[in-house]
Amino acid sequence: MDFGERAIEQAKKLHGKIEVVSKVKVRTREDLSTAYTPGVASVSTLVASNKKLAYDHTIKGNSVAIISDGSAVLGLGNIGPEGALPVMEGKALLFKEFANIDAYPIVLNTQDPDEIIAVVKAISPGFAGINLEDISAPRCFGIEEKLRDIGIPVFHDDQHGTAIVILAALKNALKVVGKSLKEVKIVIVGAGAAGIATAKILKSAKIVMLDSKGPINDKRTDLNPYKKQILKSKKYMNVYSYNAAVSNADVFIGLSGNAKLAPQEIKLMAKNPIIFALSNPTPEILPKEALGAGAAVVATGRSDYPNQINNVLAFPGVFRGALNKRAAQITEEMKLVAAETLSSLVLKPTKDQILPSPLEKGVALKIAGAIEKL
Repeated sequence: MDFGERAIEQAKKLHGKIEVVSKVKVRTREDLSTAYTPGVASVSTLVASNKKLAYDHTIKGNSVAIISDGSAVLGLGNIGPEGALPVMEGKALLFKEFANIDAYPIVLNTQDPDEIIAVVKAISPGFAGINLEDISAPRCFGIEEKLRDIGIPVFHDDQHGTAIVILAALKNALKVVGKSLKEVKIVIVGAGAAGIATAKILKSAKIVMLDSKGPINDKRTDLNPYKKQILKSKKYMNVYSYNAAVSNADVFIGLSGNAKLAPQEIKLMAKNPIIFALSNPTPEILPKEALGAGAAVVATGRSDYPNQINNVLAFPGVFRGALNKRAAQITEEMKLVAAETLSSLVLKPTKDQILPSPLEKGVALKIAGAIEKL
């Protein structure tokens, strides 16, 4: 049985992956009167008099809303809110398993940015954080920007979770090949949410970015504001062909979902190139082919190859740390600390291990601890 069949069977049997479990047992009249009326009125009055007490006296302090409109689901594209729901359930499960955070999947029957922003603002009093998920670019950028100051952390995992794990993985991959981030040339294929965020977090390197129409450069007149912003980076390299982008590149990062990297193109790259072929479920190139073409380190988004780059290594710890310190925002400093902490957990990186296993639950607590110290 393949994993798809197993997932369908599991979903039908269990009717989803998560459930609400009571912390309080109601067996007597006293239990009922304490948990609900009349006792609950005293808690409501207390919290109403000081809204900050909701963190200590309600579920708010440990609750995250996972918001999606279903417009960019995994490798499936715009499949709508019902199609997105199983993925958001899975995300909620990972929040609980890796960081003991109560996360709630909320899928929206709208893809209008203003409506999404209004909904998130309206429900925010009940949550300590908002995880935006599987919302297509470039809408996702504007949505996150307009929600940045609502008083609780708002984190678009497709952007920042991906960028954090890529930075951590790249730090260790560069150690394997004896290169420095400030010196290398990086080609990023894919200029959506993950690609733009990755380019921003890797800004100390020389960056070349490609979208579906080719290299992003100063001659293009069809660029959205977020692609134009990448062009302004001090170390961004203007090139005008795919071969020029790949030529002498030290690192290839594939984030487009459908691009291909041929073995002969790896041969155009610098010595000991690093290949992050992250499209799912089919990488831009399979690890065996990449290694055969001269790649020194290869990572994918899949669990059946070494070096899986998986967001579960970042978002549980980032949110755990942010919730523990009751942060109003997730800052750039938090993201960099998360990446540095994650990379440090592999003491001696090798070509087959540049990150901890996604199943190492202690990773989240270490990242959370580092964020709390900021």
